[in-house]
Amino acid sequence: MIRLDKLRSGIGNIDILHDIDLTVMPGELVVVLGANGAGKTTLLRTISGLVEVRGGTIEFDGQEIQRTKAHELARSGLVHVPQGRQIIPTLTVEENLAVGAEHLPNLGRGEIARRIEIEYHRFPVLKTRRQILGGSLSGGEQQMLAVSRGLMMAPKLLMLDEPSLGLAPQALQRILAALGELAKSGIAVLMVEQKTSALQIAERAYVLKNGVIVHHALAADLRNDADVFRHYMN
Repeated sequence: MIRLDKLRSGIGNIDILHDIDLTVMPGELVVVLGANGAGKTTLLRTISGLVEVRGGTIEFDGQEIQRTKAHELARSGLVHVPQGRQIIPTLTVEENLAVGAEHLPNLGRGEIARRIEIEYHRFPVLKTRRQILGGSLSGGEQQMLAVSRGLMMAPKLLMLDEPSLGLAPQALQRILAALGELAKSGIAVLMVEQKTSALQIAERAYVLKNGVIVHHALAADLRNDADVFRHYMN
């Protein structure tokens, strides 16, 4: 679904990513692990068209996209859930969900309502909070809302930037379980994380350090590889 080949990108005069090779297949959940400053957020922002590509290629669903605008990518099924959730705090839960799909072409109110009900089934707590303002939700509820808002766009590839950030263990497990189910349904999922919790549901994992992929393995193997964390995650 997504393939990066020798990808280089940066901001201003600074090169941040260097010769990144990465793939995510349909129905696969892949995690990119790295410490603060490794380049994880830049990686997702580059894929989604928000950071300049300076070399290499990005192929999404069979087409090169490194010159495609961010809003066009989102409408084509490449959906990015950014760090910090970035829900609209002055809108209700249901209004936030509707916003997630309102810019898609030829999508009527009936289909939007159907998609909202799917998200309420995925995260039942959102249904009980449907008329509550987004800013009044707990951190875990806001993250569920951010994921569901992204899913309202029916992504082919869902990218998430540190969804575990600031979450209680129970909320994190609920979100990880939902992401695992998404992958099983055929959606490609790419998430970047500083914590290793996502290894329990991922199929493969990459380790990013100083803008370079320094390790790539099956997630099950990486869970037991203490040397990787000692050398690359500090």
